[in-house]
Amino acid sequence: MEQRLAGLAKLQDCPDLPSFARVHSPEIPHKLLPMASIQRSGSKWRVQVYVQGRRDSKSFRTKQEASAWALEREAELGGSKLPDRTFAEAMRHYERDVASHRKGSRWELTRLKVFAELPVAKRKLASLGPDDFIAWRDGRLGQVKPATVAREMNLMAAVLKHARRELRWIRGNPLADVTTPAKPKGRRRRISAAEEKALTLALGQRGKLQADTPTHRVGLAFLFALETAMRSGEICALTWDCVFLSSRYVTLPKTKNGEARDVPLSSRAVEILKALPRGDGPVFGLGDQVRDVLFRKARDATAHRDVHFHDTRAEAIFRLSKKFDVLELARVIGHRDLNSLLIYYQSTASELAAKLG
Repeated sequence: MEQRLAGLAKLQDCPDLPSFARVHSPEIPHKLLPMASIQRSGSKWRVQVYVQGRRDSKSFRTKQEASAWALEREAELGGSKLPDRTFAEAMRHYERDVASHRKGSRWELTRLKVFAELPVAKRKLASLGPDDFIAWRDGRLGQVKPATVAREMNLMAAVLKHARRELRWIRGNPLADVTTPAKPKGRRRRISAAEEKALTLALGQRGKLQADTPTHRVGLAFLFALETAMRSGEICALTWDCVFLSSRYVTLPKTKNGEARDVPLSSRAVEILKALPRGDGPVFGLGDQVRDVLFRKARDATAHRDVHFHDTRAEAIFRLSKKFDVLELARVIGHRDLNSLLIYYQSTASELAAKLG
């Protein structure tokens, strides 16, 4: 290796050598031989490599350091050598390249910081195997619910997938042969008329709709969610420029699935929006965290502590299923999987027979 580097450095000192040097590697087929370009940039040497459609570059103090990096990096990009990187380094790249660009990435970014402190994070990627993740999974199951472990495993798998496909730091995914804990069925709790009335009163809505205090506006958000099946985050982020009362719909520019969505408004939903003062900020004047704290405080003052704000979505979908067919409902609430909506259509055989005439 030292002889190859010395030879390359000697060639590059030749005044007749062009601005790039062909780096020969016996591990790489001749037809895929890469090109390494090494040029002076101020007081440093900048090297660029290009292998099989992928580029990388870096600057060094000396030309010999640049040449050494070029040989090693080309071998890595060509697949003849795996880089000596840790799981924590893969997490940092995933955070920078993927997670930080996603909507609602707060949970992923928080978990990645926690993962970086795990013993497995300090291990070299090439040394990790299924047993390492099985041990972590079993230990984690003693601390949190299976659904949480499954979600964390999905994030780890995404990091390893990025390391394999984009960074080319590993050839296989050590999590591929590790069983993910079974997730419990999603919560689809109905909200009874008594619960709706008690919570509405606890949130300060008595008779005429009120919007004077934050608690009042949480009450309006609760009622609005029951009318539209919009998520809490979508309601709190709604702005007046996306509200079209005359046409009776609101536009959500960016939703959970990454696509825009128009949500039709019932007459009651229009009434709720008209009760709110217009301004430059969010329609309901609430942040999601403030909404959560105030809702819990009001709810805990009632006898219905099992009700969550997000239960409004399931209840609203049940109600809308009586008015829309499954394709219309999917469009309104932003679902892509029609099968997941069938549970909301619970007509009995007798009710269906009545439709036949």
